[in-house]
Amino acid sequence: MKKINFLIRLKEEGKLSLIGSSDEIKESYVRKSASSLKSAKILLENEQIEDAVPMAYYSMYNMLTALFYKAGIKCENHSASIIILKELFSIDNSSISSAKTERVDKQYYVDFQITMEEVEHLLKSAEDFNSMLYDFIDKLTTKRALEYKKEFEDSLVN
Repeated sequence: MKKINFLIRLKEEGKLSLIGSSDEIKESYVRKSASSLKSAKILLENEQIEDAVPMAYYSMYNMLTALFYKAGIKCENHSASIIILKELFSIDNSSISSAKTERVDKQYYVDFQITMEEVEHLLKSAEDFNSMLYDFIDKLTTKRALEYKKEFEDSLVN
């Protein structure tokens, strides 16, 4: 119930809304996801491991956003997006949730340690997540996308 109240509040604030499905916008986020992952790999190859972490996370988040545009959902809150992934689409959100935590730690704090191996693992996790989500999006029919949208709309009625 706490999660639903959070989502309802975001809806009331205009940060979460139902929109028309858009394959064009979906595809732009798929491309953005691929670009972010490529950037993360370039940063890792150049031993800029701290900067590779946010790019790996954003590649995952952009793929998640692509799914939302396919389903007709617009969400401007990262935490809410991750919750919706699990609660509405029944997709394991542990890898993107973990990547978000790592991104926050590496972007906003200085008292951390990270190794090349940890970043390599994060990039592999991002590749796996993106591939799984892209496959899900690719198989998502218009009818099923509308069903998800309706189910989500019904859950936000307060």
